[in-house]
Formats: sequence, structure tokens, C-alpha cells
Amino acid sequence: MRVLVLGGTKFLGRHTVEAALARGHDVTIFNRGRTKPELFPEVEKLRGDRDGDLGALRGRPFDAVVDTSGYVPRIVGETIEALGDVGHYTFVSSISVYADLSTPPTEASPVAELEQPTEEWREAYGELKADCEDTVRERLPDAFIPRPGLIVGPWDPTGRFTYWPRRFAEGGTVLVPAPRDAAAQVIDVRDLAKWIVRAAEGSLAGTFNAVGPATTRDALLETCRRVAGTESEPVWVDGAFLAEQGVGEWMELPLWLFDPGYAGMLSVDPSAAFAAELETRPLEETARDTLTWALETEQELVTNGAGLAGVRERELLDAWLSKR
Repeated sequence: MRVLVLGGTKFLGRHTVEAALARGHDVTIFNRGRTKPELFPEVEKLRGDRDGDLGALRGRPFDAVVDTSGYVPRIVGETIEALGDVGHYTFVSSISVYADLSTPPTEASPVAELEQPTEEWREAYGELKADCEDTVRERLPDAFIPRPGLIVGPWDPTGRFTYWPRRFAEGGTVLVPAPRDAAAQVIDVRDLAKWIVRAAEGSLAGTFNAVGPATTRDALLETCRRVAGTESEPVWVDGAFLAEQGVGEWMELPLWLFDPGYAGMLSVDPSAAFAAELETRPLEETARDTLTWALETEQELVTNGAGLAGVRERELLDAWLSKR
């Protein structure tokens, strides 16, 4: 197949290119050339900007297009309109599209709606992703729209999962957020990328929650501790105490969600995706490979604001332990 990846050098796009190449496809990437432009010397590289500079794409036909970088409906629509004939189109969305995440959503659950027009996707991420989905479906009714949860693995720029194996690798006393039985759920970026390529090969259409099996926070963190292989002691700290101390959910303390409005975000049913041949690897493999990558590339413990800085963690632990 002739496969176009919109993006292709950062995280999911990078792994999608690798998966497509591994399966013998001819790959083209379209991006601004700002992130790791030296990657993939064997692929065709088209330069431009999805917001106003689509000339390199104009009229180009592809057997499959993978959009890993669409956040604004106008820009998504303009990209599709610039292309020539497209055999299969994948738009990577997000479970953040759902209007209510207090309980686990299904693919049929209502999606969020914008209260007022905006293209500031960092402020209205879920709402704009939902509108992007509609834009894609209007133009390409047979599109494939995976809605991933937390995507993790090597080359993750967010640090939202990487923090945990990295932190356990440092050893010592580790602050972990109670309760132990809270839901936890991730999807390895390599599994998602491989599914996207296979979906294009099989012309899979429809919308799917692209998540891995749900587990518990205790099981996930214990896996990260085990693969780190260092002496460490988890200290489970009550969520109410963390909230009182102003700890930031999800980012400052990754995988911690205290707000009941997000209680269902990490326990989404993946059965429809699994029935459509999504395959996921063991969590231990994901954690080990993520840690190996982080250490080899000297990733910081706190990345882009994700993770507790050492001084902050120590202060919180001292305050918590003094209460016991």
C-alpha cells in the first residue's frame, strides 16, 4: 500500500511509520520538518503545514492515510479536501471526546460539545476531537476512528506513564496514590500502531475505544516496581490528603484521578476493539521497554510537568507520615 502518515516523527506517528515499513508498505510522511527530521531516510518526506500550507499534498492519492495530528475540525477538513483519492482513512481520536467520564463510556456514549466556537484545542481538547470525528465522517463515511486512552511506551513525550518505572528505578521511598484498587488502563503505542496498519490493510471502518485491559493501580505500579529491579518502598498516600496539598491530578502525579467526574476514565471496555483484532502485549513488557528507553536516552524524571519533583515528593511524604 501507499501509506501517508500526517506527522510521523514524534510518538504514535513514529511507531505507525515503523509498523507500516515492517509490513512492506511504501510510506510518505507530511509534516513541518521540525521534530527529528533525520528519521526515516528511506521514506518520502513532504514538507508543509496543515494550517495553510498543504500544497505538497494537493491531489496526491494514497491507499491509506493515517491522521495522528488532527485537533481542529477546520484543519482536518482542509487536509482531507487537499488530498486526491483516499482508499482508507484513519483518524486518531481520544476517549476524551466523551461528555461523561464519571462512569466507563461505550462507543455509543454521548460526546462533549463546544459551549462556544474555538480552535484552542488545548483548552477544549475533547470537544474539538469530537467535532473532528464528525468532520471526517462527513467526508469519509468508512473512516476508521480509534479512540485511545493513555498511550504509553518508548518515545512518549508526555512522561505520564514513564514517570513510574523511572521513579521506581531511582529506588528509595516512593509516594503512590491510594486507593490500591483504583482502576488503571493504558495502551502500548506499538500495539496501537500495529492495529492502525492492519486496519488499513483490512479496510476496517467504525469507531472503537482503543484501550488495553483494565487493571488496578496496585498491579500497574507493582509491575513498574518489579521491572525497575531496585530496592524501593511504595508508600500509599490518601487521595484526599493529596488533594488538600494541591497535588495536580493526572500530570503532577501521573495516573492519579481524584475528581469523581473522571472515575470511569481508566476502566473503559475494550471488547469491541479486541473483536476487531486489536492485540495488546503484557504490561510488564511495556513497562520494561519504556524504562530501557528512558534510561538509554537519559529522560528526566519529570517530563513536561508530568511527575513529582524530588523535593516536592519528599515534602509530601514527610507531611503524610507525620500524620500517622
